[in-house]
Amino acid sequence: MEAVPAAEAPGPFSFCILPLNIDVGRASREDAPGEERLKEMNKVPMTGPGFSKLKEELRWRQQEERPRIIEAISEARTHGDLSENAEYHAAKEAQSLNEGRVGELEDLIARAEVIDISKLSGDKIKFGATVVLVDEDTEEKRTYQIVGDQEADVKSGRISISSPIARALIGKEVGEAVEVNAPGGARGYEIVQVRFG
Repeated sequence: MEAVPAAEAPGPFSFCILPLNIDVGRASREDAPGEERLKEMNKVPMTGPGFSKLKEELRWRQQEERPRIIEAISEARTHGDLSENAEYHAAKEAQSLNEGRVGELEDLIARAEVIDISKLSGDKIKFGATVVLVDEDTEEKRTYQIVGDQEADVKSGRISISSPIARALIGKEVGEAVEVNAPGGARGYEIVQVRFG
């Protein structure tokens, strides 16, 4: 196909048609090389309790929150003109937020790789490990469990696998020191204990 110069293009819009070299030889994505690797990369690691919590939230949103919102929308419709009905718009926004979270939860649950921490062992820090650290500056002890992104709660001592401190700890052993580049600045920690389960 030849490109049409913009000045000669018919109609009110000027555009050019360029040839595309597309290989349409593959029948499906499943035949693509590295597909298994791509699936593995999309897995979301989490503990059993974290997985259960996500499933419970999904159940609540689908079986309790969704019907409540639908009822609120029905109730708001009875109040007349929808264009100026604040209750209706608030209920529709709540519905949109709820359905967005339902989709997110379904995706996370589908991609979940549940790791049984009770079956883990070893000297090196990995996902699921509970690590006791000593701050090299203040001598303060801190205990963290490395968990999935959705389970993280620093106040409860659970840190995300993708957090700066967890990334610094992965693969280390008792007695080693790590430096963590956190938003508050670099901090040094010594690993004093690693346990699983």
